[in-house]
Amino acid sequence: MDPGEPRDTRGEGARRPRDDDEDYGFRDPAFDDPYGDDAAYARGQRRADDVYEDSAEYQPPSFTQEELEGLDQGGGPRRFLPLEDEPTTLVARYLFPTERYRGEWKRHWIHLTTPISIGAGATLVLGYLAGFLTRQNIDGMVTVAVLVWLGVISWVAWRVFDWYFDRFILTNKRVMVVNGIVTRKVAMMPLLRVTDMKYEQSALGRMLSYGTFVLESAGQDQALREVKHLPNPNELYLRVVEEMYEPQAVEARLGKEDDGDDA
Repeated sequence: MDPGEPRDTRGEGARRPRDDDEDYGFRDPAFDDPYGDDAAYARGQRRADDVYEDSAEYQPPSFTQEELEGLDQGGGPRRFLPLEDEPTTLVARYLFPTERYRGEWKRHWIHLTTPISIGAGATLVLGYLAGFLTRQNIDGMVTVAVLVWLGVISWVAWRVFDWYFDRFILTNKRVMVVNGIVTRKVAMMPLLRVTDMKYEQSALGRMLSYGTFVLESAGQDQALREVKHLPNPNELYLRVVEEMYEPQAVEARLGKEDDGDDA
């Protein structure tokens, strides 16, 4: 080859020894990763081409101020009781179409302590009395004692069913109390007529979360003046007060303003 003629470097690297070129990269198959890029995924590593090239593919989440405030469920008290969507069949028959249903509540289980205590006491007395009369060979009195006990248990069952069908109801126009099994009683007071409302809690009521509501209406004695043994009285009190003084806030929170406009 003529010294002045340019060299053809093609294929020269294959014949060059490794030590002749510092930039020469020798690839030893023994050090190759048999799994390739999949092994990098297994080790939790990301490849360079995994990064989003187009920012439009990822949109950061956006939250409104109301949603952010709703995330704060710290140690403060919960302000509102959860609302049911629809009334039960027991309550729906007493509502007219234009009023908005807000909720219904059974009385606290403490309302049943008296009948259940009487039933338990009657059962203990019957067991002792039946054993005593049997030892005295007075079979007729044992039958009478059993009949009395059955009467007491029937009364207890009646009180339990009456408690189950006893409901305190709130709508956007009135408060109601519905009770009774055979003879139904429906007491009602419009929210516009309520001049004063309070609730009372004893020490046991504060421990078990129940109380007594007292409603006043223009100084008149009402059938709905006192409602005993209502659960969660503080939260229920806030619910009724908000319905009385800030009905638009309730509608906005429930998202029913649009439904009313469409109607």
